[in-house]
Amino acid sequence: PSSAASDQRDVRDKEHIDEVNTGTMERPLEATRMENSTSSCFLMERRTRVKINRKEVMLAKLRKSCSCTPKKLKNFVMDFLPVLRWLPKYQWKEYIWGDVMSGLVIGIILVPQAIAYSLLAGLKPIYSLYTSFFANIIYFLMGTSRHVSVGIFSLISLMVGQVVDRELLLAGFDLNDDAPSAWGEGSLQNDSQSNSTAFNLTVAGMNAECGKECYAIGIATALTFVAGVYQVLMGIFRLGFVSMYLSESVLDGFATGASLTILTAQVKYLIGIKIPRSQGHGMLVITWINIFRNISQANLCDVITSAICIMVLVTAKELGDRYKHKLKFPLPTELVVIVVATLVSHYGKLNEVYASSVSGAIPTGFIPPKVPHFNLMLRVAVDALPLAVVSFVFTVSLSEMCAKKYAYTIRANQEMFAVGFCNIIPSFFHSFATSAALAKTLVKTSTGCQTQVSGVISAMVVLLVLLFLAPLFYSLQKCVLACIIIVSLRGALRKFQDVPARYHVNKVDTLIWVVTMSASALISTEIGLLVGIVFSMLCIIVRTQKPRTTLLGQIQNTSFYEDDLEYENLSSVPKVKIFRFEAPLYYANRNYFLKSLYRLTNLDPNLEAARRKKYEKEKQNLKKGDHTTANGLGMRETTLQLVPKQNDFQALVVDCSSISFLDTTGVNTLKEILKDYKDLNISVLLACCNPSVTDSLKRGGYFGKDCGSMQEMLFYSIHNAVQFAKDQKLPADCSV
Repeated sequence: PSSAASDQRDVRDKEHIDEVNTGTMERPLEATRMENSTSSCFLMERRTRVKINRKEVMLAKLRKSCSCTPKKLKNFVMDFLPVLRWLPKYQWKEYIWGDVMSGLVIGIILVPQAIAYSLLAGLKPIYSLYTSFFANIIYFLMGTSRHVSVGIFSLISLMVGQVVDRELLLAGFDLNDDAPSAWGEGSLQNDSQSNSTAFNLTVAGMNAECGKECYAIGIATALTFVAGVYQVLMGIFRLGFVSMYLSESVLDGFATGASLTILTAQVKYLIGIKIPRSQGHGMLVITWINIFRNISQANLCDVITSAICIMVLVTAKELGDRYKHKLKFPLPTELVVIVVATLVSHYGKLNEVYASSVSGAIPTGFIPPKVPHFNLMLRVAVDALPLAVVSFVFTVSLSEMCAKKYAYTIRANQEMFAVGFCNIIPSFFHSFATSAALAKTLVKTSTGCQTQVSGVISAMVVLLVLLFLAPLFYSLQKCVLACIIIVSLRGALRKFQDVPARYHVNKVDTLIWVVTMSASALISTEIGLLVGIVFSMLCIIVRTQKPRTTLLGQIQNTSFYEDDLEYENLSSVPKVKIFRFEAPLYYANRNYFLKSLYRLTNLDPNLEAARRKKYEKEKQNLKKGDHTTANGLGMRETTLQLVPKQNDFQALVVDCSSISFLDTTGVNTLKEILKDYKDLNISVLLACCNPSVTDSLKRGGYFGKDCGSMQEMLFYSIHNAVQFAKDQKLPADCSV
């Protein structure tokens, strides 16, 4: 810069200093010292904080929330029904083929899954189809994730089944007493007696002729309604922020662990063996033990069919991935496999000849809607809370995973509303609780899904099955559906290949991934997700509890300072120690802060003060003529042992650049070291404090009354503090 410009800066600095000294500035000053190359000193000026009347702010927000204008009403409706925003912009030529194909495949997969998952819920398969139909329609209207498949889910079905079984036992039903169904394989009659048997019950306020099946679906719908109400209330009170605690490592570990669980559950269909469905904790291990015990009973027809289907599906997927830039639309491999396998099974009579497991018959028709019983809601109100939380967490975690993979955003609170109404509204139509399902979501993404329109297509497939097409899926082998689900897990299972690279990037995140994955697979999926969240938070706490601490050295011929253990050729500053603590200072790491400081500076002020006090006492005894001590040593020998340690520094600079906040314990800790080191004639200087830390120190009285000595204790940079320490006139003998 030119000399004229330099002169102008000097004049401005001088005017600023004069303005500070004369007190003409209206805004308060923060006594943070800075020095430029010419050794001039000026004070940093803090902005005046405008005092906020919180009462007025709250009233203003309340008036704004309660006001109703056409524009605000429109935005509310658009936010509540996101379909009104994205559907008018739907790109038909680009999206429709992928949505139709994925919707068809998911719809076809839903049919046999309804049979299996309804058994977990202790209900008839028709209720699972109702659940899948209504959930897809409602999520299409209210959901923000383009790829999540919402409907029946094994874990949610199991949780519903546990409550249903318990209430049936309390009502006096025998769980093994399977009353004959009121319908055959034909269509359902809209008759009030169609789902009741000859039991006259007065249970929980239900005084009506109602059988086991009627009471079971009554419990399930009441449970579902209450869970949905909980989820809507959580959305109203903005509790969707809990999704922020689902880190990438937790999500990936959860997806991988759940994929292992799903893979394990499908193996018995692959090889055609009949083993009991394992439930509860340790399902993966128990299932594999049962598989190996019954491996000799494998169905050769199912094994051959599974091998052929997996080979075709994997080959098609690999070719699709390799040439996806040349393909205008994804290959409908799953649909082709399902159609061909159904035709072969039907005309080859694989079920009759080789005892191959098939989907079987599904009843058709709709039952008139019915309001869930309020008295039953009171019985299951407590059980509905964990169901609501698990359902939301599963949906948001999968939504976050898909949004991250395909580069778009979701609204966690809106997802809460969507899942809540996917439970509330269907509960009037004999449906039970829903959630996002991992396996179907992976199938959905792998078959080219683009938007929520895929859910409508799936709902239409389920509707056709409910009304007309049930007999066509009778011969579809379950092993074929298992193959589609397993092949769709390729992406999640490939996460194992990323472990070395993940470990190289961050060891702690890798540990979180391993713990979450292991807990999800070996214990249960919902416990695994909870373990992952808790463990990741504990890792953060441990990181702040025992952070990195170091002494800094000066980079030669500069005003910058760095870690002297990490860098070569750093110069130590004579008579000055510079200490860095890379974490917030709060109650949990107070002791670690002090231990690290004493260890790195090689001086514990408390021990040194005690040694000096004892030294002075022994000197006084020596003057009085007492030449022996209590331990039998001579006074001269004891005095030599108690000679105070010669301090190699006269100032301690604490680099606060990494300290994001202080609590009361943190402020008291800094006040403690200030006092202890002052007793040894060592000054403590703070550098690079952010405004939050500075305010905490001021409120805690660190700078004394009226902050009079603040400019001699707080510095804008480490170099300013070092220069100030060098200019201090301390006694030559710092040990006395």
